[in-house]
Amino acid sequence: MAVEALSSRRSLKPPEDHGNPGVTSARDVCHHPWVAVTVLVVDDHPSFRRFARRLLEAAGFMIVDEAGDGASALAAVRALRPDVVLLDVLLPDTTGTDLAEILASEPAAPLVVLTSSRSAADLEPSLARSSARGFIAKRDLTVASFAALVGGAA
Repeated sequence: MAVEALSSRRSLKPPEDHGNPGVTSARDVCHHPWVAVTVLVVDDHPSFRRFARRLLEAAGFMIVDEAGDGASALAAVRALRPDVVLLDVLLPDTTGTDLAEILASEPAAPLVVLTSSRSAADLEPSLARSSARGFIAKRDLTVASFAALVGGAA
């Protein structure tokens, strides 16, 4: 199967809004199904970032930014606090699995979905240890496969 659920033990822990204690994100204030799940797309290939953005935005997800490397992704997560990070496994400055672990320790830890042009079988040892919610091979990225892993991201 192309979509691999890696960890069902993690749930989204939205960031605290220190200006309004108890309110952690727009989705915390409004539970209406039309409130978009926010997504950061991280991949070193601009063409894949464009593809993922178009695909997910057309389905109602809100892409808050894109990043081409791990350092930019970490800065974007800290600044933008997305609900979900679609994260390439191989980046110029780090691996997606290493970055997923760093993100998991953040106070506003987003849900992470790993992706790669390689198959899950090729990446099995590192995927098995990952705290990411799941893995989707790039060729298998669809709205349905993404939504199956992130649901409402809450």
